[in-house]
Amino acid sequence: MRGKELVVVIDFGSQYTHLIARRVRELGVYSEVLPYHVDIEYLEKLKPRGIILSGGPRSVFEEGAPRVDSRILELNIPVLGICYGHQLLALMLGGEVRKGERGEYGKALLRILKKDIIFRGLDEEEIVWMSHRDLVVKLPSNVEVLASTEVTRIAAFRHKEKPIYGLQFHPEVSHTPRGKLVLRNFLYEICRCKGTWNPVSLIDDIVNDIKEKVKPDEKVLCAVSGGVDSVTTAILVHKAVGDRLIVVFVNHGFLRKNEPEQVLKFLKGMGINVIYVDASERFMRRLRGVKDPEEKRKIIGEEFIKIFEEIADKLKGVKWLAQGTIYPDRIESGAVGARPARIKSHHNVAGLPQRMKLKLLEPLRDFYKDEVRAIARRLGVPEEIVTRHPFPGPGLAIRIIGEITPEKLRIVREASAIVEEELRKANLYDKVWQAFAVVGDDKWVGVMGDERKLGYIVTVRIVESIEAMTADWVRIPYEVLERISNRITSEVDGVTMVTYAITSKPPSTIEPC
Repeated sequence: MRGKELVVVIDFGSQYTHLIARRVRELGVYSEVLPYHVDIEYLEKLKPRGIILSGGPRSVFEEGAPRVDSRILELNIPVLGICYGHQLLALMLGGEVRKGERGEYGKALLRILKKDIIFRGLDEEEIVWMSHRDLVVKLPSNVEVLASTEVTRIAAFRHKEKPIYGLQFHPEVSHTPRGKLVLRNFLYEICRCKGTWNPVSLIDDIVNDIKEKVKPDEKVLCAVSGGVDSVTTAILVHKAVGDRLIVVFVNHGFLRKNEPEQVLKFLKGMGINVIYVDASERFMRRLRGVKDPEEKRKIIGEEFIKIFEEIADKLKGVKWLAQGTIYPDRIESGAVGARPARIKSHHNVAGLPQRMKLKLLEPLRDFYKDEVRAIARRLGVPEEIVTRHPFPGPGLAIRIIGEITPEKLRIVREASAIVEEELRKANLYDKVWQAFAVVGDDKWVGVMGDERKLGYIVTVRIVESIEAMTADWVRIPYEVLERISNRITSEVDGVTMVTYAITSKPPSTIEPC
């Protein structure tokens, strides 16, 4: 997306970093997340219209606490610090930060002390969301206080001569009702953005970019899983290279109920030729006896690569592999941002084995899920695929805790289908981010008829989220949960207990493995 109007979000490890980036994009400005140790020369070459410093879990006092190059303040680019970024900016400008006597968490009443462009359209008192303990207690003479709360005397500040702002509160979260207006003011009034970002309008640019990369004598192999990301990727590449696209749909045996038939029908209806590979037995053999979730992911990724190698060896002119990698995939795999730890490996992230001798094509790598869905709708992808809940590459394999067995696979597939069916009946499916069932090795004694029966425990997981970087469990009506439980124990043989997962992310992840 180079050449587009850009605002950079510097990541200090906050769970809200990518929510900031999403909010900026929602306001019509393209944003990218970069790590706090980004090279200042690289940052300058990007020519961003603005820079936002995220919050973070560390204290600015800690040894080794993340810092950003101080030359960022000399680039004559507007800078906005949020929470940790607010405190860090204060220190960099010559102010003082101390640990507060008590933290400030949750809703707080913000009192705007001085009218400023960043608060244009706000009242003198506004509800904001706080999450901090450290406080900015002193500012240099060239920086002025804009707002305060009962606990935090300096809840917002600005530099008198430079477009540098600090906010202790979080304008990006929904708990700050008018926070989006604050961000809009920063983007449009301070950074002078024009709001040119619209994913749908970029379809022609994406297609032309593929045309430029793929030479006329080269073919593209595209991996399709059935989800909106890979299907949209296939359509974009098909628009660019036509019959030189070879779509491969590998059924690893861990797809959702009736998914292979639905995907094949759609792709053929779009006029896209598909190579269908039923490798379910092959994957089951490789995973026999494997319990570790990360090892499962690696084995499945390796086996996918081997299958594509075998196909590529039989075809002439294949030089590219297209994949439906999107921005959050790169984030969680450790490819983007300040987090040194990888949350999970993605078999469609981090390149390809050198032996494949294929170049990687990822036309959606800079887009968030809802942006991909908007592009998919414009391309004519059926709503049943567009709105389908996110589904991991390894599929149901990572919704089975412990060793994968045919019985556990049957249970998790049937139970997940019931969860989705009941949510659709209750008009809740499109209102939640993800919903599925999980099964492990634990069992529970049940009473079926007049007999005691030992059966599996199925855990139902339903969450709401923006982009899966954080998530909260959904307060589903009891009657819907009751129907789900009754159907699973009645219709899925071998299940005697259904539980509901009520832990948010963090500390949990959305998927069990």
